Amino acid sequence: MISNTPAERRRRRPAVSCALCRRRKIRCNRESPCSNCIKSKSEPCVYDSNDALRPQQHLGFRHTLELDLAKASSHSALAPQPQHAPQAPQVPPQVVRQEMLPPSANVSRDPSAASRSVPSSSKGSSSRTSLSAISEVESLRSKIQRLEEQLSKVSQESRASPRPDVQPDIETATSGIAGTFHINRENRIDDERHAVSKTVVMHKSRLFGPSHWAQGASMFRELFELIEPFIRNGDSKAVTGLKRCKELARVIKAQRTPQWPTPPTSDLPPKGIADELVDCYLGTIETTFRILHIPSFRTDYDALWVTDAKPSTAFTVQLKLVLALGAVTHDDYFSMRPSAVRWVYEAHTWLSDPDFKPQLNIQCLQSRVLLMLARECINVGGDSTWISAGALVRMALYMGLHRDPSHLPNRTTLGAEMRRRLWNTIMELTLQASIVSGGAPLLSLSDFDCEPPGNFDDEQLLTEDPVPKSDEEYTQTSMARALRQTWPHRLAIASFLNDLNSYGSYQETLMLDSELRESYRAILRTLRGYSSNGSPSPSSFETRVLDFIVNYYLCCAHFPFFELSLKEAAYAFSRKVVIESSLKLWCDTYPSSPLVTSLPSNNEPVSNQDTLTRMVTCGFGFFRLGSMISTMFVALELKAQLQDEDSLGPNPYRRDLFSLVSEAKARLWTTIECGETNIKGYLLASMITTQIDALRQGVEKSKIPELLLQAAEQAGERCLAFLEEKAGQGANVNLIDEMGLNRTPPFMGDWEFIMSDAFFNLGGTAEPISWVLNDESRPFMM
Repeated sequence: MISNTPAERRRRRPAVSCALCRRRKIRCNRESPCSNCIKSKSEPCVYDSNDALRPQQHLGFRHTLELDLAKASSHSALAPQPQHAPQAPQVPPQVVRQEMLPPSANVSRDPSAASRSVPSSSKGSSSRTSLSAISEVESLRSKIQRLEEQLSKVSQESRASPRPDVQPDIETATSGIAGTFHINRENRIDDERHAVSKTVVMHKSRLFGPSHWAQGASMFRELFELIEPFIRNGDSKAVTGLKRCKELARVIKAQRTPQWPTPPTSDLPPKGIADELVDCYLGTIETTFRILHIPSFRTDYDALWVTDAKPSTAFTVQLKLVLALGAVTHDDYFSMRPSAVRWVYEAHTWLSDPDFKPQLNIQCLQSRVLLMLARECINVGGDSTWISAGALVRMALYMGLHRDPSHLPNRTTLGAEMRRRLWNTIMELTLQASIVSGGAPLLSLSDFDCEPPGNFDDEQLLTEDPVPKSDEEYTQTSMARALRQTWPHRLAIASFLNDLNSYGSYQETLMLDSELRESYRAILRTLRGYSSNGSPSPSSFETRVLDFIVNYYLCCAHFPFFELSLKEAAYAFSRKVVIESSLKLWCDTYPSSPLVTSLPSNNEPVSNQDTLTRMVTCGFGFFRLGSMISTMFVALELKAQLQDEDSLGPNPYRRDLFSLVSEAKARLWTTIECGETNIKGYLLASMITTQIDALRQGVEKSKIPELLLQAAEQAGERCLAFLEEKAGQGANVNLIDEMGLNRTPPFMGDWEFIMSDAFFNLGGTAEPISWVLNDESRPFMM
């Protein structure tokens, strides 16, 4: 049977024979000159150029092959396939390319090698023609190579996860009180066509990522928009009072700040006070973030008071940092703040030596960790913690702390455990700096293989070949080990929020929430087992710090969806988690708050019950931020409930939320009494409570702006009177004019409740420590 289907036109193949052989239709050996032309001796051996080829062939043989294969696959997809059709063997691209090239192209890639293949007896025209052909072959080869590289890149991109649609939306908010903020919302569309908003806030020269507290503060811009018409001319009492408070804040900080540089001295407080400060540090920060080996530190500390020998500068600097951190929780009003600031300056001066080689030891690394904590807690350049954490991580990596000691040369158990403890603490502080600053963690699980610290008490490490205790027994490293168990899940949350190319969906948020909760439940079972078996158990401070950290990350995980949850029921779980976590943060911070129905057990000293409260009230950083965040989101929840009221009966609002907002204003005023010079936290709390009271009482909307303005003015007047009194204590007459604007760096934190004025470059030097380098059993001044 004759088919009616027209025969497919055959593709013209490139000519590979010389002109004479092709005309005579005889076989050509494709040499230059070919054997037939040598025998005939009548005509020169000439090969046609490739100018007559189809334009498609100028793209290269690989491109031509790909086009033909694409056509063939499309035809085969449309045509009916036989049920048992054999599959064509797959030929590697290199083989296909080699077969597609003309035989004359089967030469070396090296042009010099190609030129050596031309016989020296050929005529001038033949040589030129041959060289032209070889040059064209080499051009085709380079084109094929480029096409292969482009094809490889396209294949890799197609295998990667598809980049979601990004719809940037930049909003600029300007206020006479708050300043100018640029809010960049990138609405990404996930696989289920849900918009996932990732908000970044820019203020002055800083960029705050999604985990930064500014994400919550930006939701209060309505307050400033309401009073902006009244303060736009700049002569309002609220604006003038705020400016005056900022000037006084510079004066007060100048009084506290020593001259730079501040070389370390051997001056120490009296032994009784120093003992109390050391105990304050060892009973708070050291219980959770293991930095020192306590018995060795106490041995060197006691030697200071019984011998006349001058202590080393390295140990003196380390001791002063311990005293500075202990001063934060020494009393209710941080009375030793000026001394603490000076001790931090001395340590920073000594660690700023540009010679880095003496820095590479454990003692120097311990001092750097203490310095970073002290700068954050005492607010000496505490807003650059994320930058300092990056330098600290790189120093630890350079010293090999990210590798487990089992992979390193033999050392004592004490030396190995101190390396594990320090790496564990650096990891924790780096993650906290990421979540506080809104910056990427820049650390992943694949960057280290160091195991968690062993379950040892410090005294055990002084014995020969100590054996770690079981997980059911409480030790001085139990809390650090507990935090390490949740570290991978908290790292996933920080990366989900702050990584630049993180396009997570709401389902991923729920998964991260579930994983962290499951890990925390396992820790709680272990902690409850301590008290049930009668063994030593962690203090109230330790358990509250652990609960605070976990709830802080749970709250941050749902940050991006809280504003949506106020409008869409699909995100109701995020709304519930944020409010519940905020209440837990508040209760952990203030156990004496009316919200707390059960106080800590009576068998614990009263002095330890309010230690975390003192750290938040007198200090700065991570824990102060958590209490502030809890206030903001509870206030937003209350405002949303009041504005959405749709009942004529008694209101069903929770009294605990009203109690927290009212108490927050008083707590923020206490921070000012303890030395805080930035009044905007108290100013914002005053305006929030005023707005909520107005909504509760049903005040007309037109009268609310006037009430807000009055609240701002009254808050400014109260702060101004207090700061004037503080500035006048110990200041000379010309201090404001001579020192207020010149001695200290410019005030940076318009709305930075946890930030300070100064940035420091973390440098360092330290005396060598022999117990790490030589692996001696007796530590020297840790």
